[in-house]
Amino acid sequence: MRTLSFLLLRRTTSLLSIIRRPLLLPLHRSLHVDAPSNPTSQILIHPNPNPNSLASSSNHEREGGGEEEDAFMTEFLSRFVHSIRPVLADAYPSLPRQTLDSMLLLICRRVVSEVDPSADPSESVELSEDLWKAVHEASRSVHEAMRRDRVRNELKKYLHSDDVKEMCRFAGDVGVRGDMMRELRFKWAREKMEEVEFYRELEKIRESESKEEEAAPAKVAVEVLPERKGKIKYKIYGLDLSDKKWREVAERAEEAEGKILQEEAKPVVGRSKRAEEKVYGLNWKTDDIMPVLKEWAEALGARRVDWLALLERIKEKNVQLYLKVAELLLTEESFEPNIRDFSKLIDAYSKADKIQDAERILNKMTENGIEPDILTYIILLHMYSKVGDLDRAKDAFESLKTQGFQPDLKAYTSMITAYVKAGHPKQGENLTREMEARDIRPTKEIYMELLRSFAEQGQVDGAQRIMNTMQFSGIQPTLESSTLLVEAYGQSGDPDQARGQFDQMRKAGHKPDDQCTASMVAAYAKKNLLDKALDLLLTLEQDGFKPGIATKSVLVDWLGRLQLVEEAERVLEEIAVMGEAPFQIHVSLCDMYSRAGNEEKAKKSLKVLEGKKRLLRADQFERIVSGLLAGGMVEDAKRMYQSMQGLGHTPSEPLKVTLMAAQSIPRQKPGTRRW
Repeated sequence: MRTLSFLLLRRTTSLLSIIRRPLLLPLHRSLHVDAPSNPTSQILIHPNPNPNSLASSSNHEREGGGEEEDAFMTEFLSRFVHSIRPVLADAYPSLPRQTLDSMLLLICRRVVSEVDPSADPSESVELSEDLWKAVHEASRSVHEAMRRDRVRNELKKYLHSDDVKEMCRFAGDVGVRGDMMRELRFKWAREKMEEVEFYRELEKIRESESKEEEAAPAKVAVEVLPERKGKIKYKIYGLDLSDKKWREVAERAEEAEGKILQEEAKPVVGRSKRAEEKVYGLNWKTDDIMPVLKEWAEALGARRVDWLALLERIKEKNVQLYLKVAELLLTEESFEPNIRDFSKLIDAYSKADKIQDAERILNKMTENGIEPDILTYIILLHMYSKVGDLDRAKDAFESLKTQGFQPDLKAYTSMITAYVKAGHPKQGENLTREMEARDIRPTKEIYMELLRSFAEQGQVDGAQRIMNTMQFSGIQPTLESSTLLVEAYGQSGDPDQARGQFDQMRKAGHKPDDQCTASMVAAYAKKNLLDKALDLLLTLEQDGFKPGIATKSVLVDWLGRLQLVEEAERVLEEIAVMGEAPFQIHVSLCDMYSRAGNEEKAKKSLKVLEGKKRLLRADQFERIVSGLLAGGMVEDAKRMYQSMQGLGHTPSEPLKVTLMAAQSIPRQKPGTRRW
């Protein structure tokens, strides 16, 4: 009978321990985004840890008063620090011990604030998700170790209890000895401990139920509902929605929703289908499109959504017709044009390099009383920077700032491009400083664009500043950047510095390519150091280098300046065998043939240059006009001079004087050589 009752007690104890076991709830908290990232490893623990389980799983060990709680907390933190320190050391091996101790102190404060409700939460910090996982794993292992120690200590008490000793004496009398006696003694001690714990839990349940009954409020019997006085007030999150103004807000919201949520377009069938087929067959240059569009609109009863669907279908078939129809619809009432329709059309024209058409749409928009917004100014900024119109790009950039828009990386890039194309890299460099002040990191492409502009103008100081800035930003020198620095020294007329940079680049492990060698040869050509240029080419050929189109083009330019026409033509033939020559070589040929009196070949090169005059720089225009004037081709020189001004380039004063003198005093053409 005693054995049966003891077994019942054990089963009941196990059941209650399952019922009273604290639950581990998933943790939902904000992550600490400023926590240092793990440089070497990543702590992967079971997801969704709950630090509150630390308190719920250890409540029964801390109910012995304040001193026992302090002792428990001290032991817990000591073991916790000993367990979590190796995890932090593995995750951050480069941190010194003092920093790890500081991190452990912050983590312990956070753990204490979660375990102890009376702790001050202001002293704790937010931890990242991975760190919470590591803390949960360490605390769980520490708690399990403390539980085992507690059970072991409790078990020692019951090993020497009277009941266990009596049963051991009885077992010894019947002949039980050795390991079996030891196992039975521990078994009886554990059963005795579970029996005591069972009655202790029952006592706690009885006390908690009695406290709940005492704290339960008395039920109040409600006989009638209170009488309502005044109007009903609807409050949601502190807003009194019973006010009349919210009715107006709801009406406006419904109206806006009707505009935002696009309706479905009507099906195009019958008469409208035939009219649409007519639209597809129209010529956007010569035909009158508007009558056919009106016929289509009348047949369909078109609304805005129908017009938009038609534009999409036209765009898939003919982009030019789409642009024409979209512009015509800006005056159609049923289309209900808005600022986005104007800005989309401006953007389409700018991407197609139709600047005049884009400006026409912009003027039409302002005539209709629609002022450009931020999106429109961004489109204008990209458009004007693309064509190199600095003044209008600056106006668009300043208008963006006036409307409260903080320029982003794309806006800064477009403005820097405009400065570079206008030949003002210094202002573009100032914008990069402004970007860095606003924590916007300039890209490598921006730096290379500025470096290329400084190199073309021979501004060595600016080019060197850009190189230093790139290195400070973590962008290592490349073959291209080193080539541009060589070009900068060459354009400034310092071939010795250019050669020094060239040799330094080779020592750094960069093998000079054709473009780099061409820049070095051009530096020698500027000072007419033919012997040093030949020595350079011979040295490079010993290393396996073969001059390419770029190097040979520089030689053609050099020979043309020296009026060595036959030698230049031989090099030109070698270029033709290797591939297509760059169009800039025609600048040298036009100047050479004009000064040599070969008008036929000069005009042939001039025709190529006029076809790509937008790609010419101001100094190239100067050389072409000067060569034509030297050869007596005044009319051609005047035409190129006007093209130069039309593209926004400012002619130099000597060129103006030379052209005026050639127009007023006819010059005799130089004698023509036979070829």
